[in-house]
Amino acid sequence: MSINFIKNNENKVISMLNEKIELSDDVFKIYQKIIFSETGISLDHKKKSLVQSRLYKRIIHYNLTSYTDYLRVVQVDNKEKMEMLNLITTNETYFFREESHFNFLCKHLEHEKNKFRIWSAASSVGAEAYTISMILDNFLPRENWEVIGSDINSEVIKKARTGLYPLGWLNKIPLEYQKKYCLRGKGKFENQFLINRVLSKNITFSINNLMVSNKALGVFDIIFLRNVLIYFNDETKTHVVNNILKNLKPNGYLVISLTESLQNLKIKSLVQVSSSIYQKKG
Repeated sequence: MSINFIKNNENKVISMLNEKIELSDDVFKIYQKIIFSETGISLDHKKKSLVQSRLYKRIIHYNLTSYTDYLRVVQVDNKEKMEMLNLITTNETYFFREESHFNFLCKHLEHEKNKFRIWSAASSVGAEAYTISMILDNFLPRENWEVIGSDINSEVIKKARTGLYPLGWLNKIPLEYQKKYCLRGKGKFENQFLINRVLSKNITFSINNLMVSNKALGVFDIIFLRNVLIYFNDETKTHVVNNILKNLKPNGYLVISLTESLQNLKIKSLVQVSSSIYQKKG
C-alpha cells in the first residue's frame, strides 16, 4: 500500500478552503488520533491542509458547517469512518513498479515446482497483485499458484476486483504480457484495458488492516509489503511486520520498497538478503 494524499492540482482547492471552513489545530489532533488508531498512519502537522481538503467534500455532502460537526458523524457512524479513511488512504501505484523485485521473483520461480502463494499486503488498486500473477502464470501451472491482494481502503479494493485500468498504464507492462493478459477496451472503454479473467480466478482481493493479526489468510511463500511502512513510526512498523511474519513460511521472503528500511527495527527472525528483501529464518 503506497499512500499519496494530494495531487498538485489540489493546491487550488486548499486555497479555496482557507477562505471557507478552517480545520483547527485542536480538531486536527483528534483526526490524527483516529487515523493513527485505525490505520497506524502518523500524520504530522504539515498534513493538516491536505486532510482539510480531502474531508471538505464530506462536509459538503452532509451540509455541515465545520470539521467538528463532521468529526461527530465519524465518531458515531462506522460506515462514515470508513469513508473518511478511504479519503485519507488514497493510493498511487502502477504495474511492474520497482522492477528488481519482479526479477528476483522470476529467478526464484525458475526451479519452483510446488504450489506457491504470494500476499500483496498493500495492494492498492491491484496493479502489484496482477503483476505478480502474470509472472506466476508464466512459470507455474495455473492450479499451482494463488495471490491474495489486500488493502485497508475499500474503494481501491473495488477497483482491484474490477481489473479495469487507464490505457496509459500499459506502458509499464512488457509487450508479451500485454498481448497475453491485457484486453483493450472498445466503445466507451476505448481508453481503458481489462485484465484477462484467466488471472482473476487465482486472485482474491479483500479489505484488510495490517495492524491486526490475519491468521485466516494462511501462510505464504512471499509477502510484498511495499510503499506503506514509510507512513508508520518505528513502533508501528515493528507491530505491522511482526503481524505479517505470522503469515510467512519459514525461509519465505518479505519484500519491502526500495525506499524503505527495517534497519531500526529489532526483528530477529529476519535475515536481509538484499537492500529490500528479507528472508524468514527456518
